[in-house]
Amino acid sequence: MTSLRGTLLAFLIFYSGLLAGQERKLPIDTTVVTEHSVTVNGERFSYKAETGTQPVWDEMGNPTAALHYTYYTRNDVKDRAARPLLISFNGGPGSGSVWMHLAYTGPRVLRIDDEGYPIQPYGVKENPFSVLDVTDIVYVNPANTGYSRTIPEMGKEVDREKFFGINADIKYLAEWLNTFVTRHNRWSSPKYIIGESYGGTRVMGLSLALQNQQWMYLNGVIMVSPADYKVIRVGGPVSSAMNLPYYTAAAWHQKALPPALQQKDLLEILPESEEFTVNTLIPAIAKGGFIADAERDAVAEKMSYYSGLSKKEILEHNLDVPTSYFWKGLLRDRSGYTIGRLDSRYLGMDKSLTGNRPDYNAEITSWLHSFTPAINYYLQEELKFKTDIKYNMFGPVRPWNNENDDTRDNLRQAMAQNPYLNVLIQSGYYDGATTYFNAKYTMWQVDPSGRMKDRFEFKGYRSGHMMYLRREDLKQANEDLRNFILRTVTKGESAKY
Repeated sequence: MTSLRGTLLAFLIFYSGLLAGQERKLPIDTTVVTEHSVTVNGERFSYKAETGTQPVWDEMGNPTAALHYTYYTRNDVKDRAARPLLISFNGGPGSGSVWMHLAYTGPRVLRIDDEGYPIQPYGVKENPFSVLDVTDIVYVNPANTGYSRTIPEMGKEVDREKFFGINADIKYLAEWLNTFVTRHNRWSSPKYIIGESYGGTRVMGLSLALQNQQWMYLNGVIMVSPADYKVIRVGGPVSSAMNLPYYTAAAWHQKALPPALQQKDLLEILPESEEFTVNTLIPAIAKGGFIADAERDAVAEKMSYYSGLSKKEILEHNLDVPTSYFWKGLLRDRSGYTIGRLDSRYLGMDKSLTGNRPDYNAEITSWLHSFTPAINYYLQEELKFKTDIKYNMFGPVRPWNNENDDTRDNLRQAMAQNPYLNVLIQSGYYDGATTYFNAKYTMWQVDPSGRMKDRFEFKGYRSGHMMYLRREDLKQANEDLRNFILRTVTKGESAKY
């Protein structure tokens, strides 16, 4: 017995010593490669998945962060130089690349129902609509998102100004992509960047930074449910009025519109709401307290007609109804449920019916149900990337510097300088955070001359911020993206006006 105790004690001392020498850190530069196959649009093919970390270098050549990425390449490609490369970012800022990676364009998607709601046991399945059939894809996690981390990970030594702001984010990511493209010999390939939500701001800025700082020219920029800070959080007549077409869409889905509208199809009534917004509501809100009583009354009546809210509620808000109030109030006297912010198909249940905003975002809680276990399982078990580091669905990147946001004009400049560059915008009609009409407005404002409008394309879907969670839209959105890529791969056409 004494001998056994001594042996156990010696083992524990030895094991404790091993643990003391270990650190919960990622390697700065590493890769793991696995082989897989998938059937897309009825065609079976094999592909390689490379996941790992790649450093962010400072001016002296020292690593300041390690970014985690996952890179998919189709195997049966004879001419890799001619094959497109799609570079994918999510938003936040502070969000990992999990969302589009594991639910939209990648070869594996969440195990969810056809409308996007979680199913247990959680997991992943093949994505029969992935664009991997026509393009290789790399998913990038910016600093402190996913497994990516600054070096050091925390403390006063972290130079936050180099990572956590609109322009800092664009600058270091452009430099990181230069290294990635060089390491993987993709300079000859047609290149596309796709960004969701805040990622829309990110890719607008990257389009010019890659072009003018890295001399890397793109064929396409894709913005999925883009967040344009020139509209969002700005306030004022335009920012406020632009919400109304979204109100119309969400109320239609929840069957809260007057019968004259409710009996029509969604795409029949949205043009009416858009026209009223641009030509009547913006000028009315701009008049503020000096609007004539009769005009205010008429505008409130029409807003009620297009929003499902009462005329009284609208007048009490001086025609300026916040989105948070809409999410709380639309169904207050009908079912008592709140509706989701990022996807207003989702319903929530608050402690009380009173109040001006929901207690929580119903859609986020539903999404985290399925995404968090799936990405942790998938990276570690299927892609064999083993680590004790926590995968940050939302990472610590605040405070975020939003100053000097010229990204909208960055995109215009990049397009003007590069005749190859085209833009696709994809939005869900039921997204109340970055609304589809704000996305259209961004598209209109990028090129005020209108001379490049034939290089913009807008696609809308009957779902929310992550429109790809609904199976029907997953199929259509991937097909729209596939067609965009195939249409803008120039195949020998000269880059000239």
